[in-house]
Amino acid sequence: MDTKELLKRVRKIEIKTRRLSDHIFGGEYHSTFKGRGMTFSEVRQYQYGDDVRSIDWNVTARYNEPFVKVFEEERELTMMLMVDVSGSELFGTSNRFKKEIITEIAATLAFSATQNNDKIGLILFTDQIELYIPPKKGRSHVLRIIRELIEFEPTSRKTDITEALKFLSNVQKKRSIVFIMSDFICDDYKHTLKISSRKHDVTGIRVFDKHEEHIPNLGMVNMLDEESGELRLVNTSSKKMRQNYARYHRERFDYFKDSFAKSGAGTISCRVDESYVKKLLGYFKQRG
Repeated sequence: MDTKELLKRVRKIEIKTRRLSDHIFGGEYHSTFKGRGMTFSEVRQYQYGDDVRSIDWNVTARYNEPFVKVFEEERELTMMLMVDVSGSELFGTSNRFKKEIITEIAATLAFSATQNNDKIGLILFTDQIELYIPPKKGRSHVLRIIRELIEFEPTSRKTDITEALKFLSNVQKKRSIVFIMSDFICDDYKHTLKISSRKHDVTGIRVFDKHEEHIPNLGMVNMLDEESGELRLVNTSSKKMRQNYARYHRERFDYFKDSFAKSGAGTISCRVDESYVKKLLGYFKQRG
């Protein structure tokens, strides 16, 4: 992709997702993800209705009239976007790849965080860490993240969520808001997820295609495994084959739900042909 085309795509995603974050997600994000606590701001004279527990007795005694302490939310947070860039993300049967939906979701979340003056970091992973961008603030930083999501070419095509979570623990010592975006066609990450969720506010966003749930009867079809690179001739007219295929993906979905639920982490499942806007809003409102 040449530079002109890349910038055009970045700008298109910015316009769409920034509009969403400005008009829809800004307030929802703020109310859903609270700051680290309350910090002292100032002392002012007592007013009718103030909580008597907030009276500053030292200042009150000095001036012989009641004064109260005023606190404000310590708002600044860090959001970490963990994005699966393995081969299976380059699949889609509704004119859009899973990767495209994930890119838009990540951009919307990043601009929502920017509205609240929060830092945003990025981890691109396969079965290894492909790219790490440390958390920073600002529009130019978010645009860099979008560029990487669009054009980054991973060295591997496989998936290992456990390795990504271990890396997160090593680089992010303070509590963060973490969104893991993947199709979660893998397992064996439950234990590491539980450890990460004790420290961070974790949400898994599962993006999938309808034909990953149920493969249609198309006869004999050549299918490429995007992660292994293996080309197979598959008889989709076989009922048993279609049932095995559906069971495999149902088991992955059940593992995803069970792992996140037992870890106390949140989940969002969004099909490629569904509105991720409604999914995100519903999740924010439910948590808020």
